[in-house]
Amino acid sequence: MKRSTRRRMIAGAATTALLVTSLGVAVSGPASAAPAGAAARTCTISTLPYPTDTYRADANVIDPTGRYIAGTALRVGEVDNQYLLLFWDGQQVTEVEVPGMADPVDVNADGVVIGNGSALGTGIGQPWVYRDGTIKQLPVLPSTGIFVSAINDAGDIVGYGSDIVPGEYSALRWPAARPGTVEVLKAPANAEASGITDNGTIVGSAGPFGDWNSWVRRPNGRIDALTFPGADWSTASAAAGRWAIGLVGLDDTGASKVRWDLRNGSHTLLDQEIPALTDVNAKGVVVGGDRVGRGSTSRVLPGGAEGVAVGARSISDTGTIVGFRNVLADRVTPVRWTGC
Repeated sequence: MKRSTRRRMIAGAATTALLVTSLGVAVSGPASAAPAGAAARTCTISTLPYPTDTYRADANVIDPTGRYIAGTALRVGEVDNQYLLLFWDGQQVTEVEVPGMADPVDVNADGVVIGNGSALGTGIGQPWVYRDGTIKQLPVLPSTGIFVSAINDAGDIVGYGSDIVPGEYSALRWPAARPGTVEVLKAPANAEASGITDNGTIVGSAGPFGDWNSWVRRPNGRIDALTFPGADWSTASAAAGRWAIGLVGLDDTGASKVRWDLRNGSHTLLDQEIPALTDVNAKGVVVGGDRVGRGSTSRVLPGGAEGVAVGARSISDTGTIVGFRNVLADRVTPVRWTGC
């Protein structure tokens, strides 16, 4: 799986000296029926439990089984704001205070969460891992910033670093078989790794700004291009099962959303009504903005209205989707969609 975007530099902070508190906030929020003419399944939205004294809370990622979710929250103080990480196990949420912004980017079926922040005092990108109730910093290489993108069920983590090779990005892997280590992957020059599947297949993008090309690294180390006819450029941003998603630059339409079949490199254009691609599951279902897409079609997720925005961030293999609901002039809350 994977949850990040090309060339996105995330400001944040995470340390091991964190206060962990278990909460028991009740779930609230009405459910909405699927739009008229939709498939027979009933698509509903509900609010995830969250600390009620926070100004905003968001659900960023969900694991493939649909059990574990991770997100963020902001508690506004009289002097300073308090940033929180939120970790859900079913209906129970745990809040973790952090000294600055931190961003969860993926979670696996064991509930291991990875995310990005910044080293205190330097602002340099520093990734972290949350496991068994504890946050620890991941090992890094000398660079101007290290970022993680995805973790698979084996615990292998991929990401990228800047200026490990001067003036370039380097694809990185934190192998579960060698805890406490990080390695530069054999990949195209100026590469970022953005997704990893459970069998160890890695996808990413490479090349100078605006002239990117997508690639896939097989478990045996072989690297193949992910191509699209007539595309001037391409980026691969997520992977799960046999699927990868991303963008391709076509002269007549600009940036088009695409899904690749990693078995043979074949490709399908996705419904361009999807505002942005944020995740794909092992069944090839994609989410982004206020839509979920299957095949070449998509549908609007319930919960939005005039003055109310919703955004889907992550989808499990069971089809559960998480994200946020923003009631303008009120607050942002974490939500979950089922049956969509």
